[in-house]
Amino acid sequence: EEQFVESGGGLVQPGGSLRLSCAVSGLLSDSYAIGWVRQVPGKGREGVACFVSSDGSILYNSPVVGRATVSTDNTRKTVFLQLDNMQPDDAGEYYCAVNYPNCLKGLVQYHSWGQGTQVRVSS
Repeated sequence: EEQFVESGGGLVQPGGSLRLSCAVSGLLSDSYAIGWVRQVPGKGREGVACFVSSDGSILYNSPVVGRATVSTDNTRKTVFLQLDNMQPDDAGEYYCAVNYPNCLKGLVQYHSWGQGTQVRVSS
């Protein structure tokens, strides 16, 4: 069973940046994808980005293209999400999640989920 350690949430001013981290252990396969999904109360989940371990590819969902950067440590089991020029629409609960072996269309369907970290955007 996977374990997730997420951190980095908090309050950001509009136009500011935030860096989230997710360390995953207990992975069930050497081929996996680690992604970020956000959820706003009253709205559905929205995929943000996804990293594929097998080839290092990274997918971004359209609302964050050009503003989001995903990176990993050398183990590829800790994934970082930096989001720049944050706006009120970026606020929500951000979840780290794992799927095997690849990201799925829409970047919202995953096998296992972390506990989430809250992000607020306000001046």
